[in-house]
Amino acid sequence: MEMRAVYAECLAELMEKDKHVCVLDADLSKASGTRSLYERFPQQMFDCGVAEADMASVAAGLSSYGFKPWIESFTPFATRRICDQIAISIVYAKQNVKVVGTDPGISAELNGGTHMSMEDIGVLRSIPGMVIFEPVDEVQLRAAMPVLADYKGCVYMRLFRKETPTVFPADYKFDLFKADLLKEGSDLTIFVSGMMTKDVLDAAEALKEEGVSAEVINVHTIKPIDKESVIASARKTGAVLTVENHNVIGGLHSAVLEALAEEKIPAVGIGVPDRFGEVGKMPYLRELMGLTVENIVAQAKKAISLK
Repeated sequence: MEMRAVYAECLAELMEKDKHVCVLDADLSKASGTRSLYERFPQQMFDCGVAEADMASVAAGLSSYGFKPWIESFTPFATRRICDQIAISIVYAKQNVKVVGTDPGISAELNGGTHMSMEDIGVLRSIPGMVIFEPVDEVQLRAAMPVLADYKGCVYMRLFRKETPTVFPADYKFDLFKADLLKEGSDLTIFVSGMMTKDVLDAAEALKEEGVSAEVINVHTIKPIDKESVIASARKTGAVLTVENHNVIGGLHSAVLEALAEEKIPAVGIGVPDRFGEVGKMPYLRELMGLTVENIVAQAKKAISLK
């Protein structure tokens, strides 16, 4: 099932239970997967047009009257375009608004560089009180949605729109502020977020065949990062690799390095190499940016060599 379809299903469940839950989009309900909700919940759906700053301000106003708004747009337009509205109208004003950015990083594919946000986490991570979450698969997203809805405050969800490989078991228990240990290891720790998680697990299996034991931890909440788990695993293995579909500056890699600043543990980062995106299909963009299983294996060996 596409992640946007799962997102819409979960929203429908929330809206059915609570009439204060509402959704605002910037003329992108089809792209976000929420078009059908206009028929089911006409009093809880609002199309703000191609005007994300206005959408964020309206959501802040609705929240001040007790509503529970979710706002959605393509990732760059849900973050860098409306950073000030998020910072002042929503977070500073202590409003309960959930922000959803779709098609993060290279997943924007043929929409190209203008729609390809490599820096959205970095843009929002410095705002005090922000929570930044990126789901891996359908199982984790379903488990997370009611938790996000219950959280009082602003959460930014970085949502891959299309289908994703299943990583988590059906009985998975979600904790918004606790990273998930996916595989134990002893030679290095690989911290990963979002769509790169299955690739990291595949790389860990390839490393195992070469006698390398990799611990894999999914960091679904990048802010506030689960510092305790990051430090404990890094101390255990003595080497770190981070893997993310985001600029290597400002995202998961930066958050992990900040957590490990006093630990003197070697760390290598895989991500978009501080550049803008471009038009292309996923296989081409993965190769271009180094977001491949082969590069994960190579960089894992590099991290170990730095011990």
